[in-house]
Order: sequence, then C-alpha cells, then structure tokens
Amino acid sequence: MRMHKKGHLEERLRLCKNLTVCDLSDKNMKNAAAVKDYFDFEKIFGNNNPVRLEIGCGKGKFICELSEMLPEINFIACEKVSNVIIDACERAEREGIKNIRFLNSAAEVLERYFKPDTVEVIYLNFSNPLPKEGYKKQRLTHPKFLEIYRNILKDGGKIIQKTDDKDFYLFSLESYREAGYKILETDENYTVAGGDVETEHERLFKERGKNIYRICAEV
Repeated sequence: MRMHKKGHLEERLRLCKNLTVCDLSDKNMKNAAAVKDYFDFEKIFGNNNPVRLEIGCGKGKFICELSEMLPEINFIACEKVSNVIIDACERAEREGIKNIRFLNSAAEVLERYFKPDTVEVIYLNFSNPLPKEGYKKQRLTHPKFLEIYRNILKDGGKIIQKTDDKDFYLFSLESYREAGYKILETDENYTVAGGDVETEHERLFKERGKNIYRICAEV
C-alpha cells in the first residue's frame, strides 16, 4: 500500500532544527557520496561523547528511548523516507531530547557526512529484507554497504542487527563473514535485555509469535 504524503511535509521538515536533509540533486549515489559535508559532532552536540548511528530509524521509537537511556552517547538517526523521519524528528523535539540528530538520507551516501573512524556502533533494526534475488544488492547488509560501514566505524566498532526474517538473517551472517567482520553474538529467539530497546516492529512480531534474530558483528 502506498503511503500518503503527510500534510505540510516540506514546511515541517524545514522547521525541524535537529534534521539534516541530504542534497541529492546528483542522483548518482557514488558521486553524491564523494562530495564531503562532514558532521562536526563537537559543534553539533557540544561535547566529544561517543557517536552511534541507527540506519532506518522509522518513526523513532527505538532511537528516542535509547538516547534517553544513554545520555552520555550522541546518536545520529538516518532514514531515507521524509514522510517517515518527520515523525521521529518531531517526537525528539517535542520530548526535548538533546543527544539525537536526524539525517534524511540513503545509506549509500553516509560517507558524505561521516568522517572515517568516527562511529562506535551501527544499529540495523528490521531493515527491509528485500527477498527477491534481483534486490540483493539493495539489502543493507550486502557487501557494498558493509564496506561503507567499515569505513565510518572505529576500529573494534560494532553492528547490531535485528530482524524477523530468517533468510535475511542467514544472508547477513554470510555477508559479515565474507566481508571479514567478526561475529561476536547470534541469537535466533532474541528477547530485549537490559541496555536495549524494543522497536515498533519487534513488539508487533513478538505478539504474532515470530522469532527475532539478532547479530552483533565487529569490524
């Protein structure tokens, strides 16, 4: 089902002070990523706290709750769909959360904004599994994305992934290993533990009796 565009979307996006909208006037993702516009995290957050990134933040439940749980961490939440990220931005502003900033961008251009070796953790929560073989290269754990993540992660940085799709879980495990990541943890029936937050999708899938698959991989 096609999502209806939210009312006054462009104006609402402009009013969100915690949002960076990626300039993608060049539709070639490789060219767009090559033009650097690096975030100055000390200027943005007013401190040198560690930085974590969520790719595909949706409406922001996970990132907003986690940022309040971990005020000593700075968070960037990336979401390519403007119609979705607006809810997350407005929630964070409404709740007065200071340690999140949002990036309205595709994952292909993350290196435009993140200097090498600057992120300590990347979260991939219930990314679209894109099950058709022809879409394999668009999966967020395809080797082309894992190379981008490797470049922006610090030495020893981690990717923490959750999905309800077993095939995507198995594909991701293979991709991490082929890309030289170290698999630290796997769980094929994960339940939220201390230091973690349940996402909207996670709650829904659990209520439906589906298993949650979790991977923690280190670069």
